[in-house]
Amino acid sequence: MIFYHKFEVRWSDLDANKHLANSSYVQYCAQARMAFMTKEKMGVTQMSRWGIGPVILHERYSFFKEIYADQTVIVSVEIDGCSEDSSIYRFLHKFYTPDGMHCATAEATGVWIDMMLRKMTTPPDDVVEAMNKYKSPETEVLTREQFKKFPFHPHNIDPSELV
Repeated sequence: MIFYHKFEVRWSDLDANKHLANSSYVQYCAQARMAFMTKEKMGVTQMSRWGIGPVILHERYSFFKEIYADQTVIVSVEIDGCSEDSSIYRFLHKFYTPDGMHCATAEATGVWIDMMLRKMTTPPDDVVEAMNKYKSPETEVLTREQFKKFPFHPHNIDPSELV
């Protein structure tokens, strides 16, 4: 299954080039995911009851066609990857105009965290069941080792170098 969420592009969503700003793509993906989670009965209120939250660790985007003010854009939500226990997930988002023109693709990889411990956790069965409905035969099984393959890793510096 694929979930779709519709947006009307507002003036405040644009950048200086008068097309959808990069920051708006990030916000649209996040809102589409939250709409998906709400539809699947795992919205903010339910996550608070469970004591869990979703955390995005890595995002990447490819842009194909500009999106302008006053256009309608439809953002898909698919489960592109998931660990066996659903603690790790990867959402795939595609941006379309109402006529089906594919304008951009985004990929967001994240984990569920225990909100008290602030550590990765396995989500409740309700979350696993909802996510499983949006998997396809091509959905990749993700592992913790794949986090090591992310292109960026933390490298602390001496604070005196910041002056």
